[in-house]
Amino acid sequence: YTAKLVGITKIIKLGGAQAVAAMAYGTQSIPSVNKVFGPGNQYVTTAKQILAKDTIAIDMPAGPSEVMVVVDGSADVSFAAADLLSQAEHGTDSQVILVSTSISTAKDILKEVNKQLERLPRKEIAKEALINSAAIVVEDYTSCLEIINTYGPEHLIINVKEQEMIQEGIRSAGSVFLGPYSPEAVGDYASGTNHTLPTNGWSHSYSGVSLDSFVKKITFQEITAGGIASIGPTVEKMAQAEKLEAHKHAVSIRLKSLG
Repeated sequence: YTAKLVGITKIIKLGGAQAVAAMAYGTQSIPSVNKVFGPGNQYVTTAKQILAKDTIAIDMPAGPSEVMVVVDGSADVSFAAADLLSQAEHGTDSQVILVSTSISTAKDILKEVNKQLERLPRKEIAKEALINSAAIVVEDYTSCLEIINTYGPEHLIINVKEQEMIQEGIRSAGSVFLGPYSPEAVGDYASGTNHTLPTNGWSHSYSGVSLDSFVKKITFQEITAGGIASIGPTVEKMAQAEKLEAHKHAVSIRLKSLG
């Protein structure tokens, strides 16, 4: 429906790093593109970054998936465990991080993770992802914020009693889910936010995909005779300071023509 609405006439079904290469270079059946969007595993992300050096533009490095769940003693243990596992089942290279201000709550969540894990069809994948994951116990919300903003998680779930104290200090995260009834899984499918997000710390410098990601901007400028007379001498001085005489001359020749 969306494709029809916006005028897309060709859809190609393919995936993996080879799909990124095909779209970058073009093949007999796949046209080359100007920009590649979307998340993927470590191979897709690496392919995007390699090809972005000289072939195509990309939205951002996006993948493998990760989630950070921040809790205190008020958190529902089963909710937090389910949120961690919902990312761990993505792939063996996914990472889930638990940050808790309560050591007893952290221990209870880890027990619940093991209990829920046994019921998952993809438990072997989730198990391997959990090996690369961590649970961190901190003293207070301030320490939580330090970890959040250092790690810069792709998905961040804040499930604490006083969420505003953490919410206001978040500086690096892809997408934030607030409160006990905001699982990351809803963001995957139905809450309306875009779900192509920066991973591996790239949230320090990238935002998630938005409509602006699909916009290419061009600037136009027209300088009048009066305008060049006004700013020209400044440009001459700056060009001369950089020892770019041809730059200076391009302005000077116009100023001389004005008399």
